[in-house]
Amino acid sequence: MPEGRLQEELEALAARLGGLDLVEGVRRDHPVGPLTTYRVGGAAAVFVRPVDRDELRAIATVTAGGPVPVAMVGRGSNLLVADGGYAGLVLQLGGGFDAVEVDGTRIVAGGGASLPVVARHSVQEGLAGFEWAVGVPGSIGGAVRMNAGGHGSDMSAVLESADVVDLSDGTDRRQSLDDLTLGYRTSSITSTQVVVSASLGLRPGDPAEGESLLAEIVRWRRENQPGGTNAGSVFTNPADDFAGRLIDLAGLKGLRHGSAVVSTKHANFIQADPGGRAGDVLALMREVQHRVAEAHGVDLHPETVLLGFDS
Repeated sequence: MPEGRLQEELEALAARLGGLDLVEGVRRDHPVGPLTTYRVGGAAAVFVRPVDRDELRAIATVTAGGPVPVAMVGRGSNLLVADGGYAGLVLQLGGGFDAVEVDGTRIVAGGGASLPVVARHSVQEGLAGFEWAVGVPGSIGGAVRMNAGGHGSDMSAVLESADVVDLSDGTDRRQSLDDLTLGYRTSSITSTQVVVSASLGLRPGDPAEGESLLAEIVRWRRENQPGGTNAGSVFTNPADDFAGRLIDLAGLKGLRHGSAVVSTKHANFIQADPGGRAGDVLALMREVQHRVAEAHGVDLHPETVLLGFDS
């Protein structure tokens, strides 16, 4: 779409969204990069944060069939936003999507709920099977979309179903585990689909044992993964190997491009300097891919989701 036409469509979309009288309103040129764990990147042309399902459904009636690109931002723990921002609508779930309900061995968690919060809540309720999520700084919705995992498990091991609203056509339906087709860091969830809630099937557990496992996972993460501004694992693991091992063997720990550097603690992490540039992070990702391909003949594939970059 020509830039001038896109700007006209963005103005029209913002006006239509403004007519919905959303609790948090409609924001123009709203910073999105700071909402990510990299803390770098630009703004969204239009930004909304619905506070409940009614607002989300109303937004979907406006966006359905429209020409403006739409993207979701969860807790930004697996996202890199271009320095030039995103010429479209960005949506982030508000506080009304953080609820966590327990029914026997089943937990129903809102799409915006924090994975560590849900993990700790499950242990307090005497449930087991979700402890691994205490070390993943994302949301339930993002975890479904990416089939997040760690410590020998992932969402596919516990997920029963997810309620999904599609902003491209306005549909609102429950998707089964089979519908979601979860794979290694993948699912059938598209960029325009919003995971409103997810049902997790867990098993009875001992709270004391659960607390011990939570503490062990947190300790392991602190000892083996860097803190600071990063988005976790940058690349998915190739078959029968580890991306971090290949990057390390290629001698790339500490490799820097501008304001971005490969972690010296874990080679599959890239850290961004305060006030850095998303472009530097992306350039470093590409350099790592190139050097690993040269050294090992292996093509690394990004786990990080890119938003606003040219193809």
